[in-house]
Amino acid sequence: MKTQLGNAFLILVSALALSACQTSVSQNQATQNINAPVAKVILDSDGDGVPDDIDQCPATPWNVVIDERGCPLAPIGVGLKMEYRAFFAKDSSELSPEYQLELDKVAKKLQEYDTATMRIEGHASADEVDKKLRSNSLARNRAIIVKNYLIMQHQIDPNRLSTASYGAQRPIASSDTEEGRSMNRRVYGLAQEPED
Repeated sequence: MKTQLGNAFLILVSALALSACQTSVSQNQATQNINAPVAKVILDSDGDGVPDDIDQCPATPWNVVIDERGCPLAPIGVGLKMEYRAFFAKDSSELSPEYQLELDKVAKKLQEYDTATMRIEGHASADEVDKKLRSNSLARNRAIIVKNYLIMQHQIDPNRLSTASYGAQRPIASSDTEEGRSMNRRVYGLAQEPED
């Protein structure tokens, strides 16, 4: 019984303490209405970025490129167009591991797009040209090493791969600096599906 009286007393004291904390609105205080802007909810049910009220294709699948009306864009051009670049040490046609990894990605796409072909161009730098014949053979070897890697490591049909060698005839950087010359010691490849 003492516990119940103690609890009741505690509740009464708490209620009085809380009521003392409340403040009443004095008659001197005026209430104020604030005209806050109301945000209009813009619905985009399919999540394509075009609001439902102007979306002409309201059920566009996720991750599809759309036009300004919210409709999927038709694919433009070919299904595969992929570039490949590899750079080489001076007087070398050895394909370093980092460029082998990149070539593995190209091979995977060539396997996925079985009608795609790849043109592989070999290039040399001006400082590798002491004889014109030597720079052309070095450029050719660079292109062939890439072609052979695709054939041997990924079983790409050789008829889908073509090579060309340009020696130092098509630089992409100035031969006045070592950095420029190292950029010119390269293979450039373009894998793409034939256009119908």
